[in-house]
Amino acid sequence: MRAAWLLLPALAALCAYYVYLPLPGAVSDPWKLMLLDATFRAVQQTCHLIHYLRLSHHLTVLNYLICTFDKLKSVSSEDIKITDAVFDGVEVRVFEPPAKGDESLKRSVVYIHGGGWALASARTSLYNNLCRIMAESLNAVVVSVEYRLVPEVCFPEQYHDALRATKHFLQPDVLAEYSVDPSRIAVSGDSAGGNLAAAVCQQLSKDEDLPVRPKLQALIYPVLQAFDFNTPSYQQNMNMPVLPRYVMINYWIDYINGNYDLAHELLINNHTALNVGRALSFRARLNWTSLLPPSFKKNYKPVVQSTGTAAIVERLPALLDVRAVPLLVDDATLARQPRTYVLTCENDVLRDDGAMYAARLERAGVPVTLDHFHDCFHGCMIFTVWPTDFSAGVQTRNSYIKWLDENL
Repeated sequence: MRAAWLLLPALAALCAYYVYLPLPGAVSDPWKLMLLDATFRAVQQTCHLIHYLRLSHHLTVLNYLICTFDKLKSVSSEDIKITDAVFDGVEVRVFEPPAKGDESLKRSVVYIHGGGWALASARTSLYNNLCRIMAESLNAVVVSVEYRLVPEVCFPEQYHDALRATKHFLQPDVLAEYSVDPSRIAVSGDSAGGNLAAAVCQQLSKDEDLPVRPKLQALIYPVLQAFDFNTPSYQQNMNMPVLPRYVMINYWIDYINGNYDLAHELLINNHTALNVGRALSFRARLNWTSLLPPSFKKNYKPVVQSTGTAAIVERLPALLDVRAVPLLVDDATLARQPRTYVLTCENDVLRDDGAMYAARLERAGVPVTLDHFHDCFHGCMIFTVWPTDFSAGVQTRNSYIKWLDENL
């Protein structure tokens, strides 16, 4: 009994040590965020052990656990019709609000979920809940794209899935089937889904035969570049839950089918050093010293290697492929983009990706709204359902839906 009394405080101290992380003073719900991060880290470590033992890919196990936990939650709506369909070979989930009065056509949002191109699903309650609320609040048809995931497929298959599903939906006969107004369609996504949404919009803007084009794009803390992993936000938030820098680099490696041995080379920007000729032409398009406001740059310094490893971009050309890295696209393509909303969070390694994209779009003459939240963190917008309910989630979701309502 005496040993148990000694053991319990020791276990409590170990748990507190594992859970506690120093966080910025302004971050929303800090202890809840620490608990969420500790849970996610514990699950990830278990999945990596399974991967190490060659029992299964760690991302497959992690996604299975996420979906299993998700089944414990019940999110439904009597007012929204939810159906699964296939658009040009790609699975989608469609959310349709009931007809109101003499209204004949509805506006619409094509939504592409996040998860590092590897996790989550259009069918999980987190995204079901978001899309249902969007459909209700906007009285809009919401199409949630169920693209294939890493490790089943890697780039460019996720991009192709998102593009095919979107182009199929934009066909006049499909829009008529769902009673959608062709002039009031948005393409949107969060995190990796924001990456796909931006890349899809860029490609749609080049398609001269497309009969219908999106009116808006709305990008939620999007991941837009793998050129510089030392932007101010990557330096400032390198250990920030729920997306520390090394995790984001690993997501990139998985997405472009690389090797984890390259992680350190990417972290110190060896892949875009000054002696890497293929990267030189892109450097001006991602010059954060001129694209970011002083409040984002703070006192951080650029990390530019004079000599690096040119072979990396030869082995992984997707690092400089605008379909994977939308921030590197040329100015002419940017000028053809629709009115844009970009949501960024201060406590997020991807903050500067979104801010730089907004700045480049604005310089290209595109109307842009940069909606920045000082107390929020990456991924917060989908965390609105107990036990992962955050005030930051409700705050960002409401602001995002408000912008869509006013502009769509």
